[in-house]
Amino acid sequence: MEPAPDFAPLQLRMTDQMQWRYELIRPLVLLEEGTPAQRAQETQTHPDTVRTFVRRFTKQGLLGLVTNDVEVVKKKRSLPVSEEVQQEIHRLKALHGGFRYRELARILFYRFHERVDVKTIKQLWLQSPVAASEQLEFWTYQSYPDRLEARLHVIKLFYQGWNKSSISRFLHVSRPTIDRWLARFEADHVASLMDKKGGPTSPRKMWFPLMVEVYHLQKHHPDAGEFRIWSLLGRSDVAPRTVGRIMAINKQVYDDIPHVAKKGPKPSPQPHPYKATRPHQYWFIDGRKMDFETEGVRWWSLIVLEGYSRTMVAGAIVASESSWAALMVLYSACVRYGVPESLISDSGGAFTSNEFEAVCGRLGIVHRTIVSTQGESYLNWMETHFNVQRRLYDYQLSLAKTPAKLEQAHQAFLHLYNTTAHQGLLKDGFDPPIPLEALGEARGRMYSEDELAPPFSHALFPRTTNRYGCVTLHSSHFYVERGLPQTRVWLWV
Repeated sequence: MEPAPDFAPLQLRMTDQMQWRYELIRPLVLLEEGTPAQRAQETQTHPDTVRTFVRRFTKQGLLGLVTNDVEVVKKKRSLPVSEEVQQEIHRLKALHGGFRYRELARILFYRFHERVDVKTIKQLWLQSPVAASEQLEFWTYQSYPDRLEARLHVIKLFYQGWNKSSISRFLHVSRPTIDRWLARFEADHVASLMDKKGGPTSPRKMWFPLMVEVYHLQKHHPDAGEFRIWSLLGRSDVAPRTVGRIMAINKQVYDDIPHVAKKGPKPSPQPHPYKATRPHQYWFIDGRKMDFETEGVRWWSLIVLEGYSRTMVAGAIVASESSWAALMVLYSACVRYGVPESLISDSGGAFTSNEFEAVCGRLGIVHRTIVSTQGESYLNWMETHFNVQRRLYDYQLSLAKTPAKLEQAHQAFLHLYNTTAHQGLLKDGFDPPIPLEALGEARGRMYSEDELAPPFSHALFPRTTNRYGCVTLHSSHFYVERGLPQTRVWLWV
């Protein structure tokens, strides 16, 4: 019997056995025309072959038409977690096998700051080849020779994400003990974990005749200490410390003991004399010598602070607090934010020099100086803001190995400070309390760089070094430093 005219020409174009099998059964499974016997007669194929392919296609789809020599392997879905997370799960399973999956998610988040789904953690935990080991005697709570170290271990595990039941089973310590040390730590930090001497916590009772006798000695010897009063008292049954407590009570009870300062009413806080009410009304400039050395030199951090928004408008790392460095930072601030109304500084030579005063005069800046040795340090807000630099970024600054890296870290500190919340702005009602947001687009008296050049021209000149590290000024060549080709520098004249 001749093949059907619609199937015979197609066989010449078929390049794959799977394609031929699908075309064989297509009228049956797609168009539902005819029977397997009729299709076999049309295509000169055995009816069992047609029935086999129809049955396999119905159960498996196109995979049922794949030839036997082709192996079908399903692609395993990779887990969306990093290698370090998987290693941490192996480590935790080796330490303790009683973790809960949500507890593991919390531990991983605290350690790697990476959120992992509980179902993923369960799959990784069950697939981990590491077997949970037996409890080591070294890790138990009672095995620590130092009790403070054992209590600190409990606190560390809790703040690393372990729950109390896991800590209890892992260290062989009771839950009430864990609760007690956690409560003490939250109340008084590490000092509460140390052993305390037993004894009464309430003050000891002191009888009235002894208090009166100490009182009369205090009136005759108002500047004597507790040991001297104890020696004058001549009582071997009373300790000097007890005499000291009696003296403190007498000073609170009796008003006629000489040389005792009388506590008056607390004065109400006065407004800061340089509290700005508008942007760029007051700028503050100051320098701080670093507490560490870079290449054997303790560098200076020189910063200009805008008083209204507490924005650090300019800053630089310099080798010394000199006039040229102060003018360089002031020039950078004026180019970016304009010229302020007033500038507050201390009485250092860098800010009281004739050159610095002349530049302030030519720009119309009211320069006011304070005397730190006379208790006026609080008037310069930049001095207090150096404490923020010390606590927030001194560690990162100390890691710099070269002056160039130190300057980069210093600029990173200025950006971090200007883009994070400030407590003073929060108290003043700024929303958001971020220095750059509080300053916004406000500017002082704006000048172009060409207009700012004449006021600074008597002192500061911007130049770019040539390939030999030299600069030119008024037909004169100056050598800067080897290794600084094509670098922007400032010339102080």
